[in-house]
Formats: sequence, structure tokens, C-alpha cells
Amino acid sequence: MTTLEQDQTALDELYRDFSAANLIPLWTTRSDLMPLSPRPAAVPYVWRWSELYPLAQRSGDLVPVGRGGERRAIALANPGLPGQPYATPTLWAAIQYLGPRETAPSHHHTQTAFRFVIDGEGVWTNVEGDPVAMRRGDLLLTPSWAFHEHQNTSDQPMAWIDGLDIPLVQQLDAGFFEFGPDKLGTTATPDRSRNERLWGHPGLRPIGAADQPSSPLMAYRWAHTDAALTAQLELADEGHPTTLEPGHAGVRYSNPTTGGDALVTMRTEFHRLRAGVRTAPRRIVGSAVWQVFDGEATVTLGEERFTVKKGDLFAVPSWCEHSIEASTQADLFRFSDEPVYDALGLTRLARQAVEGREAR
Repeated sequence: MTTLEQDQTALDELYRDFSAANLIPLWTTRSDLMPLSPRPAAVPYVWRWSELYPLAQRSGDLVPVGRGGERRAIALANPGLPGQPYATPTLWAAIQYLGPRETAPSHHHTQTAFRFVIDGEGVWTNVEGDPVAMRRGDLLLTPSWAFHEHQNTSDQPMAWIDGLDIPLVQQLDAGFFEFGPDKLGTTATPDRSRNERLWGHPGLRPIGAADQPSSPLMAYRWAHTDAALTAQLELADEGHPTTLEPGHAGVRYSNPTTGGDALVTMRTEFHRLRAGVRTAPRRIVGSAVWQVFDGEATVTLGEERFTVKKGDLFAVPSWCEHSIEASTQADLFRFSDEPVYDALGLTRLARQAVEGREAR
């Protein structure tokens, strides 16, 4: 046996011994463990509201709401994550459907949640016993470990989008879940919840209130969001630098006790693009899900282009180059996992500048 053959035999024996001891050498796995740039398993994908809503309606006819499943929620499953009910590796998005006069029982869990309403009204979500009205364009929060239940007081069904950090909590092995009472804690239907009466005054904070990790304001109303976006564009027309880009206004939902993100693990934003405006292509470490609230646009995700309209949702994986071009005025809700990356010091943004230079 030659020296080369002896060395190969010894090396083969070394690898067998590694395997027997449940060891894997870095030099055989470096490119997978530490790639030159992110290589997400999730893929860019669009879910059509015209398909989602009829399926939710059918489930409303066939699937009861009650203990066990707890919610009639249908998760968006990214094709790049086969077998998993996840929109991205860290974000859960689902359409939830509540029929006329139906209730969804109380529970709480480690996972942080929000609801965004594309259309309708007549549903109240009771968060820690505080009834919060759900209406078109509203963002409703359910912080980690807050008891919550829903009731539909109307004769019409209602559907909305749920966003949660379920995949992130799952990967961290940090999930806990507990059932609440079977009966609704309250059937009250106030126009304004207690948390809005205390916290819903722009720029005014109760002096005696302590900082809280998640926002104590459970409802961010469409009237305020719409007014803020309108004002940004009007001020930009007057020559003031108020927008993200020409014709592109954006707001971030914030925690009034800290000024940071409204939720600890998810960033929530709303964007408005004037007709004909195209956002600069950009890549961001971390993933996001967008929903078209109103209007039509063309979305470029990597090498693919999609036409999207009211209700459609699309997933943007980590470091996927993306841009949006509005065909009409386009209003879009966005949520992402960016607060997690910020906290870990892993934030990175690459944006293609107008003149073609890469700005970091």
C-alpha cells in the first residue's frame, strides 16, 4: 500500500470515528454553516385573496370554532418550507374567519400576535378583558401571554390576517399555551377600548405608567394611519423631506412607552405609493410578509414579477432583492422579523440607489 493509500485509509477511519462519536468537522460543512450570503429556504411567493377568502368561507361552513383547534385560522405555507405552516422561517401569517354571531374561546400563549383587518367590522377581540373593536384598516395587538378571545356581534362573517412569531418561538423551544375560560369574559362592545382611552392620545403619555416591552395600546386605527400617510405626501409636495422616497410614504407602528417597535419580535409598518412610483430595489437580512390593503401594483421578488391587488399577500425571504411599482395608488401593510435581527446585531440593508450605485 502506498503512502497516499495509507493516508486515505486513515482519513476514512477518522471520519467513521467522528460519525460514531456524533461529531462533524467544520471543514466539510463550512459553506453550509457560514455561506457568503444568506441562502434562505423560503421562496418568494404570492397568495391571492381571491383564492384565500372563498376557502375560508368553505371552512366556515364545515369547521366549527371551539376547544382544541381554538381558531378557524388557515396558515400561509411557503413552498420552500414543505410540510410547515409558515410564511417564512420566523413568521406565521394566516387568514382567520369568524362567522355571524360566533365566538372564539379565551387562551394565551408565549407567541406574540397581531390582527390586521382588510375589510369588515362587527368583531371585538377581548384582550385581557378589554374589548377592542376590529374594523377595516386597523392593526390590533395581542402581546405575548395576554389572554384573548373574539366575538362576532354581527350577522355577517368577518375575515382578517393574523401575524405571529410562532416559527421563531418554535425554534427557540420557548412555547407555552394555556386555555382560558370557556365563556366569554365580557360581551361589551364599546366604541373605544380602555387601552385606547388611556394611551390613544398622540404625543401624550400617562406620567405614572412604566415602560412596557410591547405596546400597551392594543388598537392602531386606520383613520390615524391614513391621515399620517396623507400628511407625509402633502408635506413632500411642499418641499419638505418627509417621505422614504419620492412618492413613497411609510409609517411604523410604535410602542408609546419606549418609541420602539409596537411588538418585541415583529415590526409592523404601513406604506403608501403614488401611482407610477417604483421603490428602489433593496435587500434586507430577515424576512417579511406584505398585504395589499388597497390598489394594484407589480412586485419584483428576485427574478420573478407578480401583479398584486387588494388582499393579496406576498412573502419576501431574507436577502431577496425586491421592489414595488404602483399601478394605482397602492396601500400596503408589512410585517417583519427585523426587531429580532436588530437586537442580535445582525441587521443589514442593501439598497440600489436611483443612479445605479449600491448604497449600504
